[in-house]
Amino acid sequence: MSELYHGGMSWSLYLLECADGSFYTGISTDLEKRIEAHNKGEGAKYTRGRGPVKLLAARSFDNRSEASKAEALVKKLAKQDKLGFFQ
Repeated sequence: MSELYHGGMSWSLYLLECADGSFYTGISTDLEKRIEAHNKGEGAKYTRGRGPVKLLAARSFDNRSEASKAEALVKKLAKQDKLGFFQ
């Protein structure tokens, strides 16, 4: 089983670095599949044309609500502070 799979209905908040150096933050229940979708151009509109993407960090949450709240917090942070949220 992969380290990126969290099983059940756990939600992952993740931080990607796009090929252009920008960051993208999202949530998913299947992180490997979601990253693959981003790299195929089938993920979020933002990451299309900015691939390949690289996973910088991820954090697990018990439910979508917690993951969504954390995602909103990370998206408000300055780029240089986003990675620190995951540490």
